[in-house]
Amino acid sequence: MKILILDGNPNSGSEQLDHYLKGLNEMLISNDFTVERIRLDDRDIKYCTGCWSCWVKTPGECAFKDDSHEVCRQYINSDFVLFASPAIMGFPSALLKKTMDKLIPLIHPYIEIVNGECHHRKRYDRYPKLGLLLEQSGDTDDEDIQIISDIFKRFAINLRSELCFSKTTTESMEGVFDAINHI
Repeated sequence: MKILILDGNPNSGSEQLDHYLKGLNEMLISNDFTVERIRLDDRDIKYCTGCWSCWVKTPGECAFKDDSHEVCRQYINSDFVLFASPAIMGFPSALLKKTMDKLIPLIHPYIEIVNGECHHRKRYDRYPKLGLLLEQSGDTDDEDIQIISDIFKRFAINLRSELCFSKTTTESMEGVFDAINHI
């Protein structure tokens, strides 16, 4: 299985999440998974301006030249994508959020009804399954985690996928590995 880890840690000095992701990465590789970890703070990803060029002028690609093109290619060519971020005031990091926004070119602007809801049509035949890994801060509570998880569930539906799990770094790396291994 090809796995992409989108590391939305904006603070490279925060060793807890970095250590956790490094250990998980090594565990996955040692079990014959192909893993690519993209540290979003090392990438030039511009904010989405809502210009819709990715649907009209440059279908399937953001009109702005930044590293989101590579992220989109890695994303759509993966079997599983793990979104990782500290929970900051009840939200994932801005790095992770702006990267999520830049994935919009992976679907069409055209709408269809799916399970009684309006959703964008697929641009590709298949999309990766998703997982969420959050590092809790001192003020993060269970309600924050549930809200973030619910946002990612809706994001997965809109990107024609499913959120397989939401976990925090309080769970062992083995537990997260097992969740990925059973997808």
